[in-house]
Amino acid sequence: MTDRHAELDTALERVISAARAHLTAVKAADGRTDDDQVWRAYVELNNASFEYDELLLDAFGEVTPWDVDAIDPDEADRQLAMLTEGADDPHPRVVSVRQRRDYRVPSVSALLRIAESARQAAPQADGESVAPVESVGEALLELMQAGDGSLGALDIPELESLNGVVVVAEVTAGLDPEEFDDTDGTGPFQLDADDRVVDRLDEHTYVDLEDESGDGGRRE
Repeated sequence: MTDRHAELDTALERVISAARAHLTAVKAADGRTDDDQVWRAYVELNNASFEYDELLLDAFGEVTPWDVDAIDPDEADRQLAMLTEGADDPHPRVVSVRQRRDYRVPSVSALLRIAESARQAAPQADGESVAPVESVGEALLELMQAGDGSLGALDIPELESLNGVVVVAEVTAGLDPEEFDDTDGTGPFQLDADDRVVDRLDEHTYVDLEDESGDGGRRE
């Protein structure tokens, strides 16, 4: 029993030393949650507490209030590497959200009229003439510029929303629109070999294309 008592005393001293080292690391980090010294001291304190708890239970059937599991130091190092990877890079990862939604245009003339009104209402430089809106594409872009810049600006009676899709991807570099011609509708949306799709949301709209009431259907 004396040997077991000595083993417990040694384990307890290891807990106390680990707790002091952890506190020292926390103070030195001054609130930095990704500090590697704090993480290593935490792992050491966790494992010392786990070992003492196991020894106490084995020797006396008693437990501590510490509800911890052992942490594999090698796994802890891998987790630390993930936490600190690119720590000096202000933009270590880029997330790309790519959206497509289709629309039915019940009346092109009605769409052009509302886009024309939006263009007329926009601030203009003194003496600048306002060119007419002449195409569906021009009308949609005008409405988005007049709104919040998102596809939500196109939720209007003059357009009927059809199906859509949203793709979220991790990409190696952010988009530079100047790299693509104005007529290139594919290049800006293509993923590179090192990019990865992480999720996708399909939007389904139930619309009766024979119904001219302009109800617009229901989107899920």
